Amino acid sequence: MTLTLVSILVLGIFCQWLAWRFRLPAIVLLAAGGLILGPLSGWISPLDDFGDGLKAVTSLFVAIILFEGGLNLQFHELRETAKVTRRLTSLGVIFAWLLGTAAAHWVGQLSWGVSALLGAILVVTGPTVIMPLLKHAKLNRRTASYLKWEGIINDPIGVLLAVLVYQYLLYSGEGPAIGHVLTSLGLAISVSLLLGGGIAYGLGVSFRQGWIPEYLKAPVIIASVLAVYALADLVQHESGLLATTLMGIVMGNMRLRSLDEMRRFKEYLTLILVSFLFVVLTASLTMESIRAIHPPLIFMVLAFLFVVRPLAVYLATIGAGGDWRDRLLIGWIAPRGVVAAASAGAFSPALIDAGFSDAQYLVPAVFMLIFVTVLAHGFSLGPLTRLLKLGSPGKGRILIVGASPWAIELALELKNLKQDVIIADSEWARLQTARQRGIETWFGEVLSDMAEEAMALDNIYTVLAATGNNHYNSMVCNHYAPHIGRHRVFQPHDSGSEREKHQVPETRRGITAFSSNVSYAEMWTRLIRGWGFRKTSITESFDESQFLSSLPDEAVQLALIPESGKLEWLSKSSRRLQNGDTVISFVPPDAKKVTTKPEVVTSTKRDGGTPVDLPA
Repeated sequence: MTLTLVSILVLGIFCQWLAWRFRLPAIVLLAAGGLILGPLSGWISPLDDFGDGLKAVTSLFVAIILFEGGLNLQFHELRETAKVTRRLTSLGVIFAWLLGTAAAHWVGQLSWGVSALLGAILVVTGPTVIMPLLKHAKLNRRTASYLKWEGIINDPIGVLLAVLVYQYLLYSGEGPAIGHVLTSLGLAISVSLLLGGGIAYGLGVSFRQGWIPEYLKAPVIIASVLAVYALADLVQHESGLLATTLMGIVMGNMRLRSLDEMRRFKEYLTLILVSFLFVVLTASLTMESIRAIHPPLIFMVLAFLFVVRPLAVYLATIGAGGDWRDRLLIGWIAPRGVVAAASAGAFSPALIDAGFSDAQYLVPAVFMLIFVTVLAHGFSLGPLTRLLKLGSPGKGRILIVGASPWAIELALELKNLKQDVIIADSEWARLQTARQRGIETWFGEVLSDMAEEAMALDNIYTVLAATGNNHYNSMVCNHYAPHIGRHRVFQPHDSGSEREKHQVPETRRGITAFSSNVSYAEMWTRLIRGWGFRKTSITESFDESQFLSSLPDEAVQLALIPESGKLEWLSKSSRRLQNGDTVISFVPPDAKKVTTKPEVVTSTKRDGGTPVDLPA
């Protein structure tokens, strides 16, 4: 048991790393890893190793994943996507179920009852597969919002619909099955609202009032999620997923102060759970299930891919006003995951015992669709995103925080080198010069909720926090570090007191930028004295040593642009220069190719000090 658990977890995380390193869909690698560990090598057999406890553990893990997905569903996203999203989570479910039922019956040659159940199971797409694909493809915020909301909302809806169909099939011979189904539906919705919404609101109030200490908040949330799932499931079977999803949505939109830390912890936990579940999912596939695949099932899977999904999305979004490119991409992307497999495995044995012999094809059909969609959609989402031009703006944006004259001159130099750079500042007057010189700007506080909603700040690749307040620079770096990596957040040297107690510790600030310890104030002073920027290409005939010897002693190396095109801010620990690198330096007037004397204007320090003469 220990060796099995360790093998699954290590393989799952290794696949996630490989996906990041080689820019591949993580789900594809996880599926391949599970196949190798399971049916191909026979190294593990989750059904035998874990027994009946596997279903319980899987359900609890899925509940946590759906809660974390609910936390990421922000109502502000609906300002632009509300109409299409509502259609996808209402009419889209109905059309997908009806068309899926028809395909399963007429193409897959299954009975109407089993076809209706299979159609309900395959309504779901699920965050376990959608979220990793979205991270890999780097879709723009609008299109990603459609897929994210649909995947997270439709997951519990699809499970609930499958339960209702399942109950109808079992009770159809015992009297008023429709009445039983409607009663179950009403009970599930009521329980989900009361437990999921009520406990989420109660936790939010408890956090605000300080009734729960900081170190217990994340554990309390996890325990509450599991409790909500279990209690809702006791009252109405399979309503726990809907309750935990609602719980996440409510908490995610309460604007709790400590929610960012908890969300980050949940993201780490969810990544581990998704890796574990998907390896277990594919490793659980048996050779008997593979042998049960026959031509009608294969044609049925193709019908789901090329007819059911595109037609359901098209019918659901008629008149919704969405971009045709969004509708085309959404109509193709619909990978299935853990929830679909777990539902098929749970319902199949009972239906076979109840006399539905063709229920034996539920598991192989669902597993086949999972593998086909994971492979097809995992490898095609990125190219299709680029083909339809639905990616995030820019191939990797450089964010400079603080619109000082020095930062504006630097941004202009980067723009001339074809870099996608944007300057952000909370004072409009400081941004005017940048706008007049053709540099893209963002007006606002980069630490605010508005910044998180701003599409202009999507796809930030690296950050340079260059304001006059070193403590604020550290806050900006700490804010962006969890999203883009601590190795990509930089700030100038702290020019404050040399006494350690007056400085921000290295562990709580960004990387000290540039090749020498030159502060923000010193950069500004040098700009006033006529310093400027120089770019130099490193070649075989002009290598690093020759470049360094050509620089004046006071010159500062700021950044390099490798042949890949993505800028790297330089620091004392940066790599050696290589052929093809373009180095940007800040040099004295006599070392510039062109010298321009900046005019002087009156401005104000960021920290509210007295006006001083600043370079334009």
